[in-house]
Amino acid sequence: MEPSNSKLIVTAVGAACAGAAAAMALNRWYSSSSSSNDENKSNDELERDYLQHEKSLREDRTTMIFEDPASSAVVRTNSLVFPHNHEEKMRRLVAARAAIEEDNSMPRRSVTVRVPATSANMGPGYDTIGMAVDLWSEVTVERSDKFEITGEGEGAEKMPTDKSNFLVVGCKAAFDAANKEMPTLKYHVVSRIPFARGLGSSSAAIVAGIIAGLVLAGHRLPCWGSEALLQIACGIEGHPDNVAPAIYGGIQIGIHNGTRWETERVPCPAGVQLVMFIPDFIGKTSDARGVLKPEISRADAAFNISRA
Repeated sequence: MEPSNSKLIVTAVGAACAGAAAAMALNRWYSSSSSSNDENKSNDELERDYLQHEKSLREDRTTMIFEDPASSAVVRTNSLVFPHNHEEKMRRLVAARAAIEEDNSMPRRSVTVRVPATSANMGPGYDTIGMAVDLWSEVTVERSDKFEITGEGEGAEKMPTDKSNFLVVGCKAAFDAANKEMPTLKYHVVSRIPFARGLGSSSAAIVAGIIAGLVLAGHRLPCWGSEALLQIACGIEGHPDNVAPAIYGGIQIGIHNGTRWETERVPCPAGVQLVMFIPDFIGKTSDARGVLKPEISRADAAFNISRA
């Protein structure tokens, strides 16, 4: 090895060692100064500071997930964390997770939910197979002194404005799940889903209402292994082919296994495009289902099954 290369290696190693030593010294100094400040306080003072901090968090903050400049109570984490500070990294990860959990359980005054259109009864999958469509309606629900439903966009003038609206039904189901009384709410819909035209406008309203109600109530539902949101939505709709893709997206096959509703996503081939034929008249789901006979012939059943 040439002498010049040896000198470069020695210099680099020395600089790295010096940097590591400086970092460790700075970290020890920071830790000792923080500890000494706490040691100088009595237990009563520490407890009082903690309680005051908790009170300020609940009174002033809008959220704990982000460092909201509007709230002086949000805990700042601007101190240095060095690569070897594994315990501090884990502490901050746990604290962030706890903040999100607590934030999700806080009742809200208003919420805006976006939910997609769906197309169901695909092929032979009657009441079973459906897919999400890239048309989105937006619903804003807020606490109010007066019940009101307003809307704009596709079919807004034909939308029910009383408590029979599935938005209200979904919200009510969410508050029932939270075991809380439903307050007076105001609803505003920006509709981009054609109303009663076969694109799941009712299912979109159900799902949006449930999600909005859960957020306003500050209630979380179990997901893995129970899919509680799907159970509530199917309980209202009666079948999963629209509500499942509205919740989970993509193409969904949903069934009732004898105990609960469950759904599974089907891979969608790349490059597939959807072509929609939307009628220029309203066709309610209840009317369309009433046309169907309670029984079908064996030939019709075989025809459907062969194309599954």
